[in-house]
Amino acid sequence: MARGLNQLTAGECKAAKCPAGRKQAKLYDGGGLVLVVRPDGRKTWQLRYTRPNGKATAAGLGSYPETTLATAREKRDEYRALLAKGIDPVASRRAERQATRRAHANDFASVAAEWWDTVYRKKVTDSQAKRQWRRLEQHAFPEFGRRPVSEIEPPIVLEALRKVERTGRIETAVRVKSAVSAVMKYAIATARAKRDPTLDLQGMLATPRANHYPAIVDPTELGAVLRAVDGYRGQYTTRAALQLLPMLFCRPGELRNMTWDSLDLEAGTWTYTVSKGGEGRVTPLPPQVVAILKSLDPITGRGPFVFPSGRTSERPMSENTLSAALKRMDYGGEMVAHGFRAAARTILVERLGYSAELVEFQLGHAVRDMHGRSYNRAHWMEQRRDMLRHWASYLDELRDGGGTVTPIRGNYR
Repeated sequence: MARGLNQLTAGECKAAKCPAGRKQAKLYDGGGLVLVVRPDGRKTWQLRYTRPNGKATAAGLGSYPETTLATAREKRDEYRALLAKGIDPVASRRAERQATRRAHANDFASVAAEWWDTVYRKKVTDSQAKRQWRRLEQHAFPEFGRRPVSEIEPPIVLEALRKVERTGRIETAVRVKSAVSAVMKYAIATARAKRDPTLDLQGMLATPRANHYPAIVDPTELGAVLRAVDGYRGQYTTRAALQLLPMLFCRPGELRNMTWDSLDLEAGTWTYTVSKGGEGRVTPLPPQVVAILKSLDPITGRGPFVFPSGRTSERPMSENTLSAALKRMDYGGEMVAHGFRAAARTILVERLGYSAELVEFQLGHAVRDMHGRSYNRAHWMEQRRDMLRHWASYLDELRDGGGTVTPIRGNYR
């Protein structure tokens, strides 16, 4: 034991008091360790030392009795060991805290939250954004959420994905891998990682079976569905949404999130963001669609959403509402809300003679020019306006039991 060290006892520390009339009392343990006692009974440990630059200072080592005499001595000895190496212990501790904060800001969970908030949720619908976040929360964060993105290696990600696979959720594992890849690409772009570990996992996961949405694509059978929709006795807004969906054949989530300020009923246009890919799109509205929207104005026009939730006008209709309505019409297993897209794609191309490129663009898919560039959101506006008017009239005929509209030829091929 060094001379002059460890002069205090636990009993002395416990019994120490500040004499009346004094601002504080100090008990010295040696080696710069001091117990400071306040008039109100509070006791704190300080270490007085000289910095490597020659300036005297003091560092707090914690409150007594939370920090015991033995613990205070251990801290003193640690600090003195650093001083012997020419290191300022307070500056060292501050640097460690800053490094910890930087590491936390660069861990996978923090980077994922930043990516989700600044990039992803601005490109997709609220429901899609929430689902993606839940996947990360449930399957990625518990495995490597606190690990710096620069230290995430392929085996770490693979083990997390294999855990999901072992539960039988093959599609979920693939979606989690895609989400992790998107976060890592963001980390690379923001100079916090150098590579995406999922690139080394090609072929490492089972391939999910393709699950196609139930859809009725036969014109005669589709006409029966349209008649059933017209006779639907549920909520008027639900029926209106089901009437619009076949004519616009957008994704159900895009229709549910339609807002009044995105519509120009005089010009007959709807401007929205495609839920997959985040591209803007301007859709021409045929007269039948405009008429239905105008009928909804007195019902939902005071709120932001054309098709609000039944509980509050500040949220859109539930994502299950439309398919549930079709199920109540006895079309469960045969037709879901998303199935109207397949019906439009099949009939417009195969029966009415429209080009697949034009229909794909209207479906909200990415269609690129010969140079690989995406077309702008208002591309083929007049062609699509004519196509949607023709399509709406064709659906009217199917609803009435006909459906013999002449196929299109010429410029739209």
